[in-house]
Amino acid sequence: MIMQKTTINTTLSLTSLAISIALGGCATTDPKDTFQGWNQGTQSFNDTIDKAVLKPVAKGYTAVTPDFVDEGVTNFFSNLGDIGVTVNDLLQFKLLQSGMDLSRFVINTTAGVAGFFDVAQLVDLPKHNEDFGQTLGVWGVPAGPYLVLPLFGPSSPRDTVGLVGDALLNPLTYVSAFGGVASAAAAGGRAVNIADTRAGLMTTEKVINEGAVDRYDFIKNAYQQRREYLVHDGNPPSNDDLEEDNAPSTNSPSSKTNSPASAKPTNTTNNTATPATNNTNSAPAINNSKHILELSAPVEKK
Repeated sequence: MIMQKTTINTTLSLTSLAISIALGGCATTDPKDTFQGWNQGTQSFNDTIDKAVLKPVAKGYTAVTPDFVDEGVTNFFSNLGDIGVTVNDLLQFKLLQSGMDLSRFVINTTAGVAGFFDVAQLVDLPKHNEDFGQTLGVWGVPAGPYLVLPLFGPSSPRDTVGLVGDALLNPLTYVSAFGGVASAAAAGGRAVNIADTRAGLMTTEKVINEGAVDRYDFIKNAYQQRREYLVHDGNPPSNDDLEEDNAPSTNSPSSKTNSPASAKPTNTTNNTATPATNNTNSAPAINNSKHILELSAPVEKK
């Protein structure tokens, strides 16, 4: 029964996504936000699901779960995620980091009792954040326009493809294929993971709800900035860098280097990166790799 509901929900989500791609631009008011009409409607739908289901479940989970159990559950699913992190390290040619993350997985799986205890942190093996969407970005695949997915939340065409890669690197995907008790256990594991993750986001959600003038724009900008931060390992290109790359060469015949009067003054105000861009590691952001409305805590430096 659980798997049937999951299949139905997945089918509906994919159908809705196909319709959005075809019709998403019809209600657009921002030319850079191609799917704005669809995005706002889907965000409202996700908010409704979150308010009616996820948030109450997360509150109940917090009420009945001791802190040490809650931390252990978080560590367990984080340890499973290190498998995908290690593979993406290799795909991004981060060989040293891949060795560290593989060591994390081995140590936490053994000495950490299947990952319930983060023993690797005690031996100076920090947690890293890599997913297939980031890997595609490192390979040069553009993110594309902002896109809100049903149930999954903020994303982009590139990160939507990345979700497929992440699913293929998740052990629970293969456990589900066995059916029966194994499939039910995998579905239960996902449910616990969602409740555990959502429970940890109450404070950040409050910051967004109380501090955002336009909630849609706040979430969109935070998500896009965070993804750029992660793809570039904490050093996203600034506006100055982008304009310098696009500026005409001084050796070009079309550049008027011999005419000082023709040179345009630099507008330092417009070229200055916003504080949110430079400090996205401390700003509330959205992580589409887990579930709806996931607002990330400060990310670890790589």
